[in-house]
Amino acid sequence: MERISFELLARDERARRGVLHTGHGSVQTPAFLPVGTRGTVKTLGSEDLEALGAEIALANTYHLVLRPGADLVAEHGGLHRFMAWTGALLTDSGGYQVHSLSALNVVDEDGVTFKSHLDGSPHRFTPESTVEAQARLGADLVVCLDQCLPADADRRSHLAAVRRTTAWAARCRAVFGPHFRTYDYPQALFGIIQGGTDKELRQRAADELGALDFPGYAIGGLAVGEPKEALLETVALLDTLLPEERPRYLMGVGKPEDLVWCVARGVDLFDCVLPTRNARNGMAFTSRGKLVIRNAAHARAAGPLDPACRCWVCARYSRAYIRYLHQAGEILGLRLVTYHNLHFYLGLMHAMRAAIQAGRFAAWQEGFFAAYDAA
Repeated sequence: MERISFELLARDERARRGVLHTGHGSVQTPAFLPVGTRGTVKTLGSEDLEALGAEIALANTYHLVLRPGADLVAEHGGLHRFMAWTGALLTDSGGYQVHSLSALNVVDEDGVTFKSHLDGSPHRFTPESTVEAQARLGADLVVCLDQCLPADADRRSHLAAVRRTTAWAARCRAVFGPHFRTYDYPQALFGIIQGGTDKELRQRAADELGALDFPGYAIGGLAVGEPKEALLETVALLDTLLPEERPRYLMGVGKPEDLVWCVARGVDLFDCVLPTRNARNGMAFTSRGKLVIRNAAHARAAGPLDPACRCWVCARYSRAYIRYLHQAGEILGLRLVTYHNLHFYLGLMHAMRAAIQAGRFAAWQEGFFAAYDAA
């Protein structure tokens, strides 16, 4: 394979069914990326992800550059070999940490200076250095450095962020081009569309990034405090602005109902810490909605987390036992709910792909919300 490519197989209204061809296998879309920020999905091994049927996962450049370092990972043949993962990998650039760790960084036109959250040491991230680091990490999909702002930032700040993100994207593209190889498989560079919920700024960002002709496009700057309706309107707008033949990746959006709503608005790829982070806090996602396993109501419950689920966790373990594990602080409790939640999320994506392919996504969506309590 010379290049990573995307094939659009079907479209049902705005919902899209496709396949992303990578050197580490094909990714059926729409797809959800389990988040392995530091090169691991917490409590799970790569063999667990494979058993779940995950075809792609995410890791974070900022965290991996700080520890263990891109050079060390490269010594081991790249992140795939380092974490023993056979599927595709996407690394984000660290741009989200510009927002989430804003108290520890300073942004200028050339890049971002971070003070490490680990030991306070200074680290300089530029468009060039982040692409080079991701290349050494060996991600199949590499993301340009961007500036992500909170939803309540003023328009002047959002305009400056769009300008900076476009300038940085051009610099990222100039390092190796949109398609390149660091190891023995193809890698591709994704641009990021910023602009908050401002339609004019999103149009400008889409036009400018589109002119740079990236193999795929990420939608950043959402799920950062804006009203849900504004998020959905922005995603729907970008469906009309982004190239039909390129994959669209919505960053950091991940409630089950959000996945359904945004697939209906043309998104192909998603990532979010919600199913794994919430699992460690005792929240399970089920076919009927959220379940907080630590609640006393489950203390003697003999049934599974979700009677409709076919994962081995639900086939084997009772809610009472899983609640006991969480109450006792046993690691197994975190692992069981994490595995179940990812099984639910990946199963949700599978169901949506089948519904789009069959041309019955609207009916499927109606049935999903009739059963699922999003409260």
